[in-house]
Amino acid sequence: MKKINSALISVSDKSNLKPLLQVLKKNNVKLISSGGTFKEIQKLKFKCLEVSDFTGFNEILDGRVKTLHPKIHAGILNKRKNKSHIKDLKVNKFENIDLVIVNFYPFELTLKKTKNHDKIIENIDVGGPTMVRAAAKNYNDVTVITSAKQYNELINQLNTYKGSTTLNFRKNMSQQAFTETAYYDSVIANYFNKVSNINFPIKKIIYGNLIEKLRYGENPHQESALYSKNSRLNINKIHGKQLSYNNYNDIFSALTISKSLPKNKGVVIIKHANPCGVSVLKDKIACYKNALACDPISAFGGIVSCNFKITKSLALELNKIFFEVVIANGFENKALQVLKLKKNLRLIDSSNFELNEILRFNSINDSMLIQSEDKKEFLRKNFEIVSKKKPSKSQLDNLIFAFNICRYVKSNAIVLASNHSTIGIGSGQPSRLDSCKIAIDKMKKFVETKNEIVAASDAFFPFVDGIEKLIQSGVTAVIQPAGSIRDKEIIKFANATKTVLVFSKTRHFRH
Repeated sequence: MKKINSALISVSDKSNLKPLLQVLKKNNVKLISSGGTFKEIQKLKFKCLEVSDFTGFNEILDGRVKTLHPKIHAGILNKRKNKSHIKDLKVNKFENIDLVIVNFYPFELTLKKTKNHDKIIENIDVGGPTMVRAAAKNYNDVTVITSAKQYNELINQLNTYKGSTTLNFRKNMSQQAFTETAYYDSVIANYFNKVSNINFPIKKIIYGNLIEKLRYGENPHQESALYSKNSRLNINKIHGKQLSYNNYNDIFSALTISKSLPKNKGVVIIKHANPCGVSVLKDKIACYKNALACDPISAFGGIVSCNFKITKSLALELNKIFFEVVIANGFENKALQVLKLKKNLRLIDSSNFELNEILRFNSINDSMLIQSEDKKEFLRKNFEIVSKKKPSKSQLDNLIFAFNICRYVKSNAIVLASNHSTIGIGSGQPSRLDSCKIAIDKMKKFVETKNEIVAASDAFFPFVDGIEKLIQSGVTAVIQPAGSIRDKEIIKFANATKTVLVFSKTRHFRH
């Protein structure tokens, strides 16, 4: 147990101070404070000593230097049973500080409010983290509190142990304090990397807030949790049972594809992180039906993402088969009434979701692979028509649509499309020819179309056999990245079969 006789309080978040101050007063704790916190404590009618009066040194540099003083840090850092430390304090007429209650300047909030670099810099806290680190280091003798959310725990300690705290409590608060300072510094470091346009610094710091401890990971024997750089996700679950690791994985895949489609347009159906049907038809019901028709068997138990607001008529269609999750840019009230009839169906509002400047991570042991997300916007100038036969406007539009979906399919990837909808998807095969066969088999099994069929490949065809297989199935136009030593053979074959062939200037693997 350590009795608290004096406390230094300096907080940006001044909420819920009164109940804590009442307990500190009850236990005759001397209060020291500065700036806005000092004024708030006085306003609440509690006795408090200002830092400048405590140290005998006025604040300088517009408040940049106020708590950076030996009397404060010696009072925090001294070991209470160390004779040399006791002597130093006595010689300098310093006194112990037993409790440090500090939360930092709102740097992260400032980033959201302004792009003014000078204002952002002034919201980098120096004195606060310094005091917190000192108190956390000396947890054997000092209690450190870094969040208003911890006040109730402190109050319980003081009430239970008559103004004292336990070693376990101080140790726990120390761990949280070091996590807080590390998080705070990581946000600052990442800000400087961003303004300096450095994605891959010499030392990479990753930070996040715990959003949810999940029941388990991909399998029941694996542990799992969800973190975000924000304090909450920018998607909102409004109905249904708890989301699993696999649900979130599929949701992120669905949203990545949905947000690559035209604004407020398109339906994506995901199963095991792969698209099994996508359409961008203007009519919402037809759009959903076309996406479903691509592979209705795989869609069962999958996730559907509508890049628009869901109406009652579409909700009635969605309820005809089993989905784990339905995502949309909002739901009409009557649509919610229909969809909520299924009590376990998760409904996700993604109205506020945006794909920002993101990096993708892959890790093993203590090593990480990091790369920027493949979110390149496809423009006509990114493609070269290399066949003698030129595509019609509708053909080229369908080719670019198919190629965009193809980059989100696990490689090797083949996508067949017609009328701005996928009609066959072959994914994740070691052989590109096998992916062609799977896409064709899916098309023949589920889809009948009288429209032209186009095909997209996420990388070049190394041999003629793949493109030959596609043409034999009815494909009239193919889009693929250039780069094979046999590109000329592929072009020659396309010309011989009067097939439109378009080369992309970029490759789009997704492993």
